[in-house]
Amino acid sequence: MAATAAISSPSRLLFPSAVLRRSSSIKMKAEEGEASGGYKKVFVAGAGGRTGRRVVEQLLAKGFDVRAGALDVARARGALPSSPNLEIVRADVTEGPDKLADAIGDADAVICATGFRYSWDVFAPWKVDNWGTVNLVEACRRRTVGRFVLVSSILVNGAAWGQLLNPAYVVLNAVGLTLVAKLQAEKFIRKSGINYTIVRPGGLREDPPSGNLVMTPEDTLYKGSISREQVAEVAAGALLCPESSFKVVEIVSDGDAPARPLAELFASVPQR
Repeated sequence: MAATAAISSPSRLLFPSAVLRRSSSIKMKAEEGEASGGYKKVFVAGAGGRTGRRVVEQLLAKGFDVRAGALDVARARGALPSSPNLEIVRADVTEGPDKLADAIGDADAVICATGFRYSWDVFAPWKVDNWGTVNLVEACRRRTVGRFVLVSSILVNGAAWGQLLNPAYVVLNAVGLTLVAKLQAEKFIRKSGINYTIVRPGGLREDPPSGNLVMTPEDTLYKGSISREQVAEVAAGALLCPESSFKVVEIVSDGDAPARPLAELFASVPQR
């Protein structure tokens, strides 16, 4: 997503004074969704992007109703499939939680597949990948949305486990400390009280899936790649797998890996 609009105060977002203020109501709604057999309507932030539109396709294929949030509604309408179960709305994560709450509407789960656009603005990664994600979580609180899935990246916490000089870590942080921004957003989500799944994919490929999915706990993968389509399948599939709750997973694809059901893969990763 582009970062062109006004954003909320960075200091307030990075150091919230009431992170758990509405945790109980959020958790209650999450439990109600799971008890009823799953979530019904999903809001996708970044639905016009290369990963986001694939997330929308996966959700529709799995029988969800979808509110697709995009910066350019007309462009998204041309890129997304035509479906009576799809509604496209304008959404810019940099505009703050109030407008995002309106965009979320009556959705009971949110998938965040946003990403900053390269520009001369060195703060773009923070406006979108950090503050924008925080805005989205705050909007979920206002709507008491109980489920949140974030598409992040491997190596976001690379400095903490010996990957500071990993070329991928260096390159990805070269523009505005992108991975650092993503990590701060992840930390906010984990303290929010919302039922989260954070999906950290390896290098994103545009080609169709090749190889089987490999899923590991956080801070374990430092290389590898994966098709955007497989990432979308994991993000959408997390809503159907109770085993994915309150977990951070890292994913790549591997031609030598055995094929395993998604629920089994999520179950193999412990909560932390």
